[in-house]
Amino acid sequence: MKNKCRNSRRLFLKTSTIASIGMGFYGNSFGFSSDQVKNSQGKKVGIIGLDTSHSIAFTKVLNGHKDDQMYFGYHVVAAYPFGSKDIKSSMDRIPGYTEEIHKMGVEIVGSIADLLQKVDVVLLETNDGKLHLEQAMEVFKAGKRMFIDKPMTASLKDAKAIFEASLQYKIPVFSASSLRYITGIEKIDKSTVIGVITFSPAELEPSHPDLFWYGIHGVETLFTVMGTGCESVVRVSTNDTDVVTGIWEDGRVGTFRGTRTGKHDYGGTVFTQTGNVVLGPYAGYEPLLLDIVKYFETGVVPVQPEETLEILAFMEAADISKKLGGKSVSVRELLDKK
Repeated sequence: MKNKCRNSRRLFLKTSTIASIGMGFYGNSFGFSSDQVKNSQGKKVGIIGLDTSHSIAFTKVLNGHKDDQMYFGYHVVAAYPFGSKDIKSSMDRIPGYTEEIHKMGVEIVGSIADLLQKVDVVLLETNDGKLHLEQAMEVFKAGKRMFIDKPMTASLKDAKAIFEASLQYKIPVFSASSLRYITGIEKIDKSTVIGVITFSPAELEPSHPDLFWYGIHGVETLFTVMGTGCESVVRVSTNDTDVVTGIWEDGRVGTFRGTRTGKHDYGGTVFTQTGNVVLGPYAGYEPLLLDIVKYFETGVVPVQPEETLEILAFMEAADISKKLGGKSVSVRELLDKK
C-alpha cells in the first residue's frame, strides 16, 4: 500500500504543472557553481514594506546580533516603507514603524530600485500579498536573494508566477510562517505521523482569500507535520470558526481549525503510531530568521516550492469549498491549472 502511494505521488509530480517548479530547489541544481553556493552575497539586508510588525521584530533580532555572528552578520541597513495600498489597518502602521526603524539606524529610501542599490539580500515584508509578485520581480531582476513573508501571495496563480520567475532568473526563493517552527514540532518523527489537528486565529481581510490573511499560520503548521500529498479539501465555516479538513493520498487526514472569537492561540495535536504529541506554544521569530540567513548565505531554501504551492492550493480549495456549501474540492486540479 505504501509503495502504491509513493508511486502515485511520483506520477502526480510528473504530470503536475508544478513539476518544473517544485523539484531541485536544494543543492546545486539551479546551475550555480560550487563557489556561488558556498559564498555569501553580502550581509546588508533591505526590507520592503513597513506595514507589518515583522519588519520591526526582524530588524531588532538581526541588528541586535550583528556583531556576535549568531545570524552570520546579516543586518538591516535600508527599508522601503510602502507596502499595502488598500488595507487601512496596514497603511496606518507605516508612519509609526518608519519612525521606529529609522531610530534603529536604518535608512529610509523612496523606492524599491533605490533599496536594491544599497543591499545584498531582501526581506519582502509587505502585508498585502497582492503586491508581492510585482515587488518580487524587481528583486529578481536585480539578482538578489529574497525571503517573502506570509502570505506569499494573495492567489495560487501569483505564487506559481513567482516560482517560475525564480527559475528564470536562477535565484531560489522561499516563503514561510514562523509557525512552521512551533514548539514541539522538533520532537516529531514525521514518518510515524498518521494525522494532525492544528489551530490558529483566522481573522479575515476582504482584500484576500479567507485563510491567506491569517489562517495561513495554522495551515502551515499542518503541512509542516503532514508533508505534501493532500488530494482534497472540505470546509465548514461560520462567522466565528472555520474547520478545514484535507485528505492525503495515503489516506491520512489533517485538519485546521481557525478561530475569530475567544482567546487567540496557536497549537495542535499530532497523532503518531507511537503516541500523540502536543504542539505549542509559539516559538517566536528566531528559528525562522536562522533559516532565512542560512538561505541568504548558501542559496539553499529550507522549504520546497512544491510544499508552499500545495499550502496555497489547500487554502484556495477551502475558499471554493465554502462557496459550494462544504463540498469536497480537489487540490490536485488547482495545482494543475494553468
